[in-house]
Amino acid sequence: MCLNHPAPPPPTSLARRGVLGAAMALVGASAITGATGGIAAAAERTTHGSRDSRDSGAPRGTLVIEGGTLLDPLTGEVTEDSVVVIEDGVVTAAGSRNATRAARAALPSTVHVVAAHGKWVLPGLVDAHIHLNSLAEARAALHQGATSVRSGSTNFYQDIALRELARWAPEQVPGMRAAGVFVTPDLGDTILADPDLAPLARLKGGVTSTEALRRVVQVNLERGVDVVKTRSNPRAGLAEQDPLQQVYTREQLATVVAAARKGGKGVLCHSYSETGCRDAVFAGVRSMEHGVFVTEDTLHEMSRRGTFFTPTIGAIAGMIGDADPILDERGRTYVPILQRAVRAAHDMGVPVAAGTDSAGGVVDPIGGEVVRMREAGLSVLDAIRTATTSAAELLGQSRSIGRLAKGFHGDAVLFDRSPLEDLTVLKTPSAVIHTGIAVTV
Repeated sequence: MCLNHPAPPPPTSLARRGVLGAAMALVGASAITGATGGIAAAAERTTHGSRDSRDSGAPRGTLVIEGGTLLDPLTGEVTEDSVVVIEDGVVTAAGSRNATRAARAALPSTVHVVAAHGKWVLPGLVDAHIHLNSLAEARAALHQGATSVRSGSTNFYQDIALRELARWAPEQVPGMRAAGVFVTPDLGDTILADPDLAPLARLKGGVTSTEALRRVVQVNLERGVDVVKTRSNPRAGLAEQDPLQQVYTREQLATVVAAARKGGKGVLCHSYSETGCRDAVFAGVRSMEHGVFVTEDTLHEMSRRGTFFTPTIGAIAGMIGDADPILDERGRTYVPILQRAVRAAHDMGVPVAAGTDSAGGVVDPIGGEVVRMREAGLSVLDAIRTATTSAAELLGQSRSIGRLAKGFHGDAVLFDRSPLEDLTVLKTPSAVIHTGIAVTV
């Protein structure tokens, strides 16, 4: 079906600036910028494709974390009485006092020192699937230790706005990989998010044709998304929906993937059913989300392709005890099946990433999902990796986040006890540092 414009849309550059300025207003950006000029400037930067988290003028901190027990999730190495030196938002040294002596001596004696004696020091955690729609939600995620996140989509580009705010107010917003608006048959009120989506409003059957699918992906790309989000099945958390029903075929999913790849972006796909999971993987998605009924054959294919698995176990478990008996039953049925799938995926070499799927104003700590990974059968260290090194690789940032090592972002979380002995401590960090700036100490 052809998508004929009844009238020309606003000029694309104008639409981008207006759309993203409105998104910043929705997330509450005025609390940071203090004026519409700041909002417009941030929107203008996004319009012109600025993606450098080290933009000139952006705040970056310099400090030293001293005396804590440092854990490197990649190697499993534990360093007692460690020192982490962060200069201008980047780690210049991390390890023993002797190994960091030169980097520490290069800083002025007045540098801020975070005393970490008796604490455990880990890299900032990564939430690989979360829905942040407001500044308050972003702050909650950051305060709970998620210094980097990947959006699972928002209705009105709030994630793109938050990504820009993270560059200018890192003490309030985690680093963000934005997904923009959901590629789904029924856009609902999201149709109001963008003038370039208006031609889709009268399509019978919604966003299902090849041209319509490409259009929604292209609009997202023009708004500056980092990833594209789509689905093969409906939601499990709505009793009136059947999460095993097929929403998009393999061919439709492949259309979304091809359109995203044309813009250099990967796709995350919401999937539950056996067919939905398999179709998503064979369509070429970067990561499969939820994946309760994924089969061993599909997991083998994921391992072969390097497709990531983001199971969001805590979100599925959150249905248990719901007042609606349908949701309660789904939760009780799905969780053990998903746990077995996670364990099988890990054993087959499928990269697994932690994501809370937090939404609706309630932000769960990413540390809780790490605990769920352990409960599913992963070792303690491998569970920690799902929210550090593995999630960093999924976000395409394996050389900048997920570890505290030279050249990495100055993102750290401190804990009162050893996570190797008690993973539940990851739910309650005692201090959070983002780009060398103390968020909570």
